[in-house]
Amino acid sequence: MKRYKNRIRVIVTYIVLCSLIVSAIYAVAGIVLTAIGRPSPIILFGQERDYGLMLLQCLLGLVVLFLPGLLERRCKVVIENFVYIFFVVFLYSAIILGEVHDFYYKVPHWDTLLHASSGVMLGAIGVSAIDILNSSKKTRLNLSEGFVALFSFFFAVALGAIWEIYEYSMDLFFGFNMQRYRMEDGTQRLGQFALYDTMKDLIVDVLGAAAICIIGYFMLKYKSKKVLKLVPADRIHRPQNLSAKVSKAQKAGVN
Repeated sequence: MKRYKNRIRVIVTYIVLCSLIVSAIYAVAGIVLTAIGRPSPIILFGQERDYGLMLLQCLLGLVVLFLPGLLERRCKVVIENFVYIFFVVFLYSAIILGEVHDFYYKVPHWDTLLHASSGVMLGAIGVSAIDILNSSKKTRLNLSEGFVALFSFFFAVALGAIWEIYEYSMDLFFGFNMQRYRMEDGTQRLGQFALYDTMKDLIVDVLGAAAICIIGYFMLKYKSKKVLKLVPADRIHRPQNLSAKVSKAQKAGVN
């Protein structure tokens, strides 16, 4: 079963990796053909900046795709397969479906759904990470369940706010439309309508993070064994001498 799950993880990773590479090549072709004024039937958008945004998102996606593997190698932790697959599917939904296939405009509330998912995912990662530190003999932390939930909430909200700053910066300096201050036909939104997308994203991030952090609080409070084990504490790499001491102590207890 474990080998089967690992195989699914590898397959999903390669699908997303190939999709990002192909989409990046497609975006480069679109930028070049648009720049030299040669229309092509493969071109979906008429403006060069749309291809620039597509290329930027694909390159960012390629970097983010390798972060879990880097985390596992450097920090000596193991990310559960279902969490990893959820992360990769989220990446695919945001970049390939959302940006390349234009789901942000074609599918109602697609952006809202993704922001809600990101709030839940980031909040769960925060709860899991602090729970691991609490359980580790190296850090010797003894943080309360309320503090863990509160920290995880603000962790998720802060990352959501940083993402909105990133979107604003890309729109400001490169003329993209990541914050949807223009409609699909290019019409400028005015007043509160121009702020609608940003505020909606932040509110949804807060709600998603709050929901998962409340769940995490009660799981920690009542010592649930299923406490958001995104990175299982019992599978963290520990020095050989520490493992030997634990094993010796257990045997001594049995005797």
